[in-house]
Amino acid sequence: MELYVKKFSELTVDELYQLLRLRAEVFVVEQGCPYVDPDDRDRDAIHIWLQDGDGIQAYLRLMAEGVESEYPSIGRVIAVRRRCGLGSRVVAEAIRIAQEVYHPKGIYLESQVYARSLYEKLGFRQTSDEFLIDGIPHIAMLFDCIAPDTRIG
Repeated sequence: MELYVKKFSELTVDELYQLLRLRAEVFVVEQGCPYVDPDDRDRDAIHIWLQDGDGIQAYLRLMAEGVESEYPSIGRVIAVRRRCGLGSRVVAEAIRIAQEVYHPKGIYLESQVYARSLYEKLGFRQTSDEFLIDGIPHIAMLFDCIAPDTRIG
């Protein structure tokens, strides 16, 4: 499984097509939420995915602080095969990349309620009551980062 980390301008046309198709298959078709998934935020995101010979297996986008919250944020998380660690792996990579690129105090995400435990196992904590996005219950979650000047090693 190979890790890919690219800014929008670095994506090939084929990669962009594959990412948008996967997001449409999951967020629009599978979840029955008719909305326009590609948005202007994609242009400012860092796109992170895991891919093998069968194609993209896990994906998410990482946004800078100030776009979706006061912290860098993770969104559009997808694992093609569920409950086999790919979702956790791609989120862990995003945490690492966010810390290297942004040196944040925290990392924000809005989790579908059913996925709360996946994020809690990675160190996120719930910071809001449930709310609806496109009719699906979500919660806000935050990963507290260690300040860069207090890191060991």
